[in-house]
Amino acid sequence: MATDEGRVSLRRMLQRLTASEAEIEAQELRRESAEFGGTPAQQCQRGQVVSISGRLRTVVYTPRTNLPTLEADLYDGSDVVTLVWLGRRHIAGIEPGRQLTVRGRVAVRDDRKVIYNPYYELEMSR
Repeated sequence: MATDEGRVSLRRMLQRLTASEAEIEAQELRRESAEFGGTPAQQCQRGQVVSISGRLRTVVYTPRTNLPTLEADLYDGSDVVTLVWLGRRHIAGIEPGRQLTVRGRVAVRDDRKVIYNPYYELEMSR
């Protein structure tokens, strides 16, 4: 008769074998985010000050006549939060694939979660 621990271990192994690459990446990002003490992006609400840890998916410079912006999509395995740095064209280390932790107040723009001018820490690669 299998123990409960053995069943859980077998279930995890079967999940990893049948999971897609995206599902495995999301699980790893959620685990890493929890290790850094971040709030899951999925749980963030408008007006809440949060700390989120994740990986940058995209980084785009948007030249506007009145105020240029640098925008990046941060994915933590649960949801995406768009980071917007006003008046910036480039920030060293802010590039797709980079792991970072951000802190700031969540806003909502076009039904998307956004943090303007977040405080950020670049994380070391694992």
